[in-house]
Amino acid sequence: MTDSQQIAAARRAQLEWRWKPFADLTSLEVYDMLAARSAVFVVEQNCVYGDIDGLDTQAWHLLAYGTGTGVDAPPLAAYLRVLLPDASDADVRIGRVLTTAPFRGIGLGNVMLERSISHIRAQWPDTPIRLHAQAHLQGFYGAFGFEPVSEIHDEDGIPHVWMRSA
Repeated sequence: MTDSQQIAAARRAQLEWRWKPFADLTSLEVYDMLAARSAVFVVEQNCVYGDIDGLDTQAWHLLAYGTGTGVDAPPLAAYLRVLLPDASDADVRIGRVLTTAPFRGIGLGNVMLERSISHIRAQWPDTPIRLHAQAHLQGFYGAFGFEPVSEIHDEDGIPHVWMRSA
């Protein structure tokens, strides 16, 4: 293992993972997730869209926190939400997947997706999982068993594709 791989592994090992339904999130966790989603999707990706879509309250949320220093609260490193099967959709849906800028390049996306799939399979076994991926990430999600189930299409100015894993 190279020095940079060892550093990345050490940073990942220091993360605190939280898997919670919305009702169990603290006000600070809600603030952190909304701030991170705004920073990544609205500001960095320059997409003006309605992030507050009414689905968070029925979703489960996976948050990864880094370690804070001094009086600083630990920063949110990564986040995603999971929408449960309902009357209109029988699949579990993963969405709002992000890694914050200070934590990119350490393989956090892989760890987060592994954890989320493990949680989903434990709570909703045999339920297919679907996600709406940016098209350039098909290979990344494909490594976790997701296959395209739609054509590539524009979503807020970014090419996307629906992908599914049975």
